[in-house]
Amino acid sequence: MRRTTNFIVVLFTLWAACARADELADKGRDIFKKNQHAVVTVQVVLKTTYSGGGRSGNPQESKQDITGTVVDPSGLTVVALSACDPAELYRRLSDEYKVETEVDDIKILLDDGTEIPAEIVLRDKDFDLAFLRPKTKPAAPMTAIDLSKSSPADMLDQVITLNRLNRAAGRAYSASVERINAVIQKPRLFYIPDSSMSTTTLGSPAFALNGNLVGLFVMRAVSGGSARNVRENMTSIIIPAEDVFKAAKQAPEAKPEEPKADVKTEEPKGQKDQKDTPAQK
Repeated sequence: MRRTTNFIVVLFTLWAACARADELADKGRDIFKKNQHAVVTVQVVLKTTYSGGGRSGNPQESKQDITGTVVDPSGLTVVALSACDPAELYRRLSDEYKVETEVDDIKILLDDGTEIPAEIVLRDKDFDLAFLRPKTKPAAPMTAIDLSKSSPADMLDQVITLNRLNRAAGRAYSASVERINAVIQKPRLFYIPDSSMSTTTLGSPAFALNGNLVGLFVMRAVSGGSARNVRENMTSIIIPAEDVFKAAKQAPEAKPEEPKADVKTEEPKGQKDQKDTPAQK
């Protein structure tokens, strides 16, 4: 009889675990379907110059895809500053080498193949955030995440993260389940996610299971002084949605593009006078 009871308990435990897993998957899929189009690929062309030890290298140009989150139907998009313009990150990590970066071109790539030229309108070095706006108004309002609907997280809570994969994966949408490993209160509130491998990258939004935004994945770096301590002085974190919301309110409008000047073609010298000669009349 005792063996039968133990067997029933084991079966019930397994059934309960499967039920919780199915519930998590269902909630994750609902969050994904509702918010996936607010997660975009941002293509950045970056020029980087390294110098140190009395020597300076030539600028090196690179093109990379990073993840952005649209936070307003006008196209206002937030990315991790360290992902699109990492000069401040390099400066904090080491004073042995000087790194200068310049964003030469930046575009928001939609899933239908549309490329929207954009510009950085705000850099927040403390929060590792950069806000982009399209240079021209989108033809239709873009799907955006509502930053005002947010939820806090606690240790060991599960969150759903959304991302856009790289070119090799066709820039497909993806979702992951992450767990909060720590809640840091000072110097300001932020969350430490699980360090296990997943498709989550910087710029990815993290949602509570109720569908509200928990925050955004960014990089936190502290001054290290030496390049040998890089790994100990940086970590990925989730910055709370409230902080992203406050920063987004400060993002200015994009600068209007200057109209192209009309080019007037002057007639060759003497041609006008030639037309008015009596011989031609």
